[in-house]
Amino acid sequence: MPENVTNELILEHLKAIQAKLAEMASDIGDLKSDMRGIKAHMAGFMQSEVAQDNAIAAMQTRLERIERRLEISDGH
Repeated sequence: MPENVTNELILEHLKAIQAKLAEMASDIGDLKSDMRGIKAHMAGFMQSEVAQDNAIAAMQTRLERIERRLEISDGH
Protein backbone atom coordinates (compact mmCIF):
# COMPACT_ATOMS: atom_id res chain seq x y z
CA MET A 1 0.00 0.00 0.00
CA PRO A 2 1.44 3.35 -0.92
CA GLU A 3 2.54 5.60 1.89
CA ASN A 4 0.85 8.66 0.43
CA VAL A 5 -2.68 7.49 1.39
CA THR A 6 -4.33 10.33 3.23
CA ASN A 7 -7.33 10.48 5.50
CA GLU A 8 -9.13 12.47 2.82
CA LEU A 9 -8.62 9.67 0.29
CA ILE A 10 -9.86 7.08 2.76
CA LEU A 11 -12.86 9.27 3.61
CA GLU A 12 -13.63 9.68 -0.10
CA HIS A 13 -13.66 5.91 -0.60
CA LEU A 14 -15.74 5.35 2.52
CA LYS A 15 -18.30 7.89 1.28
CA ALA A 16 -18.47 6.12 -2.08
CA ILE A 17 -19.01 2.80 -0.32
CA GLN A 18 -21.68 4.36 1.89
CA ALA A 19 -23.50 5.78 -1.15
CA LYS A 20 -23.40 2.42 -2.89
CA LEU A 21 -24.76 0.69 0.23
CA ALA A 22 -27.59 3.24 0.45
CA GLU A 23 -28.44 2.58 -3.21
CA MET A 24 -28.44 -1.18 -2.59
CA ALA A 25 -30.66 -0.75 0.50
CA SER A 26 -33.12 1.22 -1.61
CA ASP A 27 -33.09 -1.47 -4.29
CA ILE A 28 -33.72 -4.15 -1.66
CA GLY A 29 -36.64 -2.11 -0.31
CA ASP A 30 -38.09 -1.94 -3.83
CA LEU A 31 -37.69 -5.70 -4.23
CA LYS A 32 -39.43 -6.33 -0.90
CA SER A 33 -42.31 -4.12 -1.99
CA ASP A 34 -42.57 -5.96 -5.31
CA MET A 35 -42.56 -9.30 -3.49
CA ARG A 36 -45.40 -8.17 -1.23
CA GLY A 37 -47.41 -7.28 -4.33
CA ILE A 38 -46.70 -10.64 -5.93
CA LYS A 39 -47.67 -12.47 -2.72
CA ALA A 40 -50.94 -10.54 -2.53
CA HIS A 41 -51.68 -11.35 -6.17
CA MET A 42 -50.92 -15.04 -5.62
CA ALA A 43 -53.17 -15.13 -2.54
CA GLY A 44 -56.02 -13.68 -4.60
CA PHE A 45 -55.36 -16.19 -7.35
CA MET A 46 -55.44 -19.07 -4.88
CA GLN A 47 -58.73 -17.85 -3.38
CA SER A 48 -60.20 -17.69 -6.88
CA GLU A 49 -58.99 -21.21 -7.62
CA VAL A 50 -60.54 -22.55 -4.40
CA ALA A 51 -63.84 -20.88 -5.29
CA GLN A 52 -63.72 -22.48 -8.75
CA ASP A 53 -62.97 -25.89 -7.23
CA ASN A 54 -65.96 -25.51 -4.92
CA ALA A 55 -68.22 -24.54 -7.83
CA ILE A 56 -67.04 -27.54 -9.88
CA ALA A 57 -67.59 -29.89 -6.93
CA ALA A 58 -71.12 -28.53 -6.48
CA MET A 59 -71.85 -29.03 -10.20
CA GLN A 60 -70.51 -32.59 -10.06
CA THR A 61 -72.75 -33.34 -7.08
CA ARG A 62 -75.79 -31.93 -8.90
CA LEU A 63 -74.95 -33.86 -12.08
CA GLU A 64 -74.62 -37.12 -10.13
CA ARG A 65 -77.99 -36.49 -8.46
CA ILE A 66 -79.63 -35.78 -11.85
CA GLU A 67 -78.10 -38.93 -13.35
CA ARG A 68 -79.42 -41.02 -10.43
CA ARG A 69 -82.91 -39.56 -10.82
CA LEU A 70 -82.90 -40.22 -14.54
CA GLU A 71 -81.32 -43.64 -13.94
CA ILE A 72 -78.52 -42.96 -16.41
CA SER A 73 -75.68 -43.33 -13.92
CA ASP A 74 -72.72 -45.38 -15.12
CA GLY A 75 -72.44 -47.12 -11.76
CA HIS A 76 -69.87 -44.87 -10.05
